[in-house]
Amino acid sequence: MLDPKLLRENFSATRTALARRSAEAAAAVDPLQELDARRRALQTQVDNLKNQRNVVSKEVGHLKSKGQDATEKIASMKAVGEQIAALDQQLRELEAELEQKALFVPNTPHSSVPDGADAAANREVRRWGEALKYDFKPKPHWELGPQLKILDFERAAKISGSGFVCHWGLGARLQRALIQFMLDLHSRKHGYTEVSPPFVVLEKAMVGTGQLPKFREDMYALKDDPQFLIPTAEVPLTNLFREEILKLADLPVKMCGYTPCFRREAGSAGKDTRGMIRVHQFDKVELVKIVEQEKSYDELEALVRDAEAVLQALELHYRVVLLCAGDMGFCAAKCYDIEVWCPGVGGYLEVSSCSNFETFQARRMNLRYKDAEGKTRICHTLNGSGTALARLTIALLETHQQADGKVSIPAALRPYLGGLEFLSNS
Repeated sequence: MLDPKLLRENFSATRTALARRSAEAAAAVDPLQELDARRRALQTQVDNLKNQRNVVSKEVGHLKSKGQDATEKIASMKAVGEQIAALDQQLRELEAELEQKALFVPNTPHSSVPDGADAAANREVRRWGEALKYDFKPKPHWELGPQLKILDFERAAKISGSGFVCHWGLGARLQRALIQFMLDLHSRKHGYTEVSPPFVVLEKAMVGTGQLPKFREDMYALKDDPQFLIPTAEVPLTNLFREEILKLADLPVKMCGYTPCFRREAGSAGKDTRGMIRVHQFDKVELVKIVEQEKSYDELEALVRDAEAVLQALELHYRVVLLCAGDMGFCAAKCYDIEVWCPGVGGYLEVSSCSNFETFQARRMNLRYKDAEGKTRICHTLNGSGTALARLTIALLETHQQADGKVSIPAALRPYLGGLEFLSNS
């Protein structure tokens, strides 16, 4: 959520910043100016009436102390009180409307974010490694997985519908190994505290990290309870500190956690339907940071490096892309995508998005800290996939496939698979 003071005092600049995202984003802020002006005018009216009531109340007390008749003033005070009550109700309704509309306004892009309407304007920052050359035509994972008897799309669809996958045998072991490897890497080498959070959250938690109310159709809601299956561990991890005031000594908070993730992908019908490029349930290790404001952009760069370390250890070629204003997620002020090369698919797939949300999420969660001067300030929050297993598995299988159909296991992962060097169906 944007700072109401910023909207009030720098509305034009804020609208211009939002226009870098899209005309729709800029238009979303327009009703807030008019609603805030009405709210402030109404608040002034209420305050004036309350002051008037206080003055009359003192006059009533003065008259009574002298034994004089205060009937007329008491009646006028009652009328003012009724008027105040009616205006207070209007004020509450107006504030609720203002808050609801504010929840649909995205974050403003950081000044370092490039202009552009879509992915075509994204800026490649760097690459690591090179795409391997093969003396055979590399197969896509939707062929490799079934041949190795580790991925089953047909049986998963039989029990759950399209957009799901079942991991068999070594495929299931591979998922566990990847999760364990990433959690160990981030907790032992990168300084994150491992957290195992709930997989179901209240609606206010989804509002806090920005999934609701705008993206409700993409979420799995429980029918008879005000709860949701989490779309990412970002939601429970960041919300663990909602409505708290952290000490400066407690910052930065760095958490990593494994969870399954559930997404309806309602707005993505027909996109990336082959294999498991886009699925409704997948495993992910998430990285979350809660930091003081002045350090958040240094922390973002470190977050990207931590996610990159996963791909480097698994010997996967990738590129880091800085997203343009029009391609960023709703909550982000700045976002890097890490895209891993998948030779069977024949392109790069996003395996991690690393974002700085500045105060956008924390303001929704009322998450604050005391700075060095003892002033209460809004935290900055960040998160990144460290990483998502579905596409990581795609890259792993397709990159390390052999001519004989086996898949070589990178050395860093072998200890988590009992020293196994290859995946095969034999």
